[in-house]
Amino acid sequence: MVSIISRRSFIKATCCSVAALGAMNRFGLINALASSSSYRALVCVFLFGGNDGNQLIVPLDSRYTDYSTVRGSLAIAQGSLLPITTLDSTPYGLHPNLPEIQTLYSSGQVAFVANVGPLVEPTTRTQYRTNTVSIPENLYSHQDQQNENQNGSRSSLLTTTGWGGRVADLLQPTGATYPVSTSVAGNTLFLTGVSTSPATIIPGGSLALSGSNGTAGANARDTALQQLLSFDSGLSMVQASNTVTQNGLNINKTLTSAFAGATPLTTVFPSTGLGKQLQQIAQIIQVRDTLGATNQIFFASLGGFDTHSDQLNEQDPLLTILSQALNAFYNATVELGVADSITTFTQSDFARTCQPNTNGGTDHAWGNHQMVIGGAVKGGDLYGTFPTLELSGPDDAVDRGIWIPTTSVEQYGATLASWLGVSSTDLPTIFPDLKNFTQQNLGFV
Repeated sequence: MVSIISRRSFIKATCCSVAALGAMNRFGLINALASSSSYRALVCVFLFGGNDGNQLIVPLDSRYTDYSTVRGSLAIAQGSLLPITTLDSTPYGLHPNLPEIQTLYSSGQVAFVANVGPLVEPTTRTQYRTNTVSIPENLYSHQDQQNENQNGSRSSLLTTTGWGGRVADLLQPTGATYPVSTSVAGNTLFLTGVSTSPATIIPGGSLALSGSNGTAGANARDTALQQLLSFDSGLSMVQASNTVTQNGLNINKTLTSAFAGATPLTTVFPSTGLGKQLQQIAQIIQVRDTLGATNQIFFASLGGFDTHSDQLNEQDPLLTILSQALNAFYNATVELGVADSITTFTQSDFARTCQPNTNGGTDHAWGNHQMVIGGAVKGGDLYGTFPTLELSGPDDAVDRGIWIPTTSVEQYGATLASWLGVSSTDLPTIFPDLKNFTQQNLGFV
């Protein structure tokens, strides 16, 4: 009998290079909705640290003066902003480092959703300041607000699953060999479901165990590992670990086989971390039929947005990375013939104070502007209500340009989930506070 100590050491040594240890737990509550001809996928790009949406999109009408006054040293010169217009001809400007997004917006593949954030119910400045309305817990905290955005809930304390994971619970086909959800950015709450878990892939990493090269020695090691994983130790934690490891190996095997028959994409991706993540997602989408996928949900991320100081030098290059990577990914979906079937969207912890601090940076805020990209997006427009850019104005929570959201994360997520195929009767189980909002579908896709 193999001892627990030697067994653990063996598993640690052999599993360190497994690229996909995301477990496929108890698959599926219902079958997928349709055949591959109706394939659809959501791609979440999470901007960790709190992206300053006040720099993302700026009014170019008379409100630019308000923006410039409040932003002070961080104000982008009006002539440097990249001009766009909404369908009602309202002029806005995009950050100068978003030229690819400007082009996609102008051709109708990008929409902006204004002032999105966690809410329990519609909230005004007066209600917030007099404590006469329920508000989300632990506002302005990175971890809590990351959780609440990924969970689609007002409470980070009750967060155990993400809204993407709860959608995957509904859409996971019974008996599938590959899960609906995949993260290319490590473990993520967003894709954690009640009955499903994501595959977790390291972009560009090997999908095989180190040393599994087909030689006699390697085959013997692989056989020994399988014997260890199938051994019934009678210990529940060990058995659970074995299941996770075995599922990871199965995912690796499935992906390796699927990729072997795929033609390399011609779309050139930037060699940034986000570029590599989105390239990996495009490669998985390319083999969707081989995987038997009819719906998929992906998670990618870009960090570094906690710009408490020197924001102009910190955020600007990040927006270049974001714009170039999103553009390459959209081009890849065109190359694959699935541009209308893929919708990419951004999320972030929160926005930043519109009023800068004394270090040339900004501090934690609340409502934020988000982007949605794809062939099915009703683009070239801005959805939701843009905040009044006035300190202590009607949308300012604490007199520093902290915008109280006018669109909830649940409304934002429900619109995306509905497009993916979640029925209206299932939406309340995914977004429990959605019932508090009159408009449950924002119509941007």
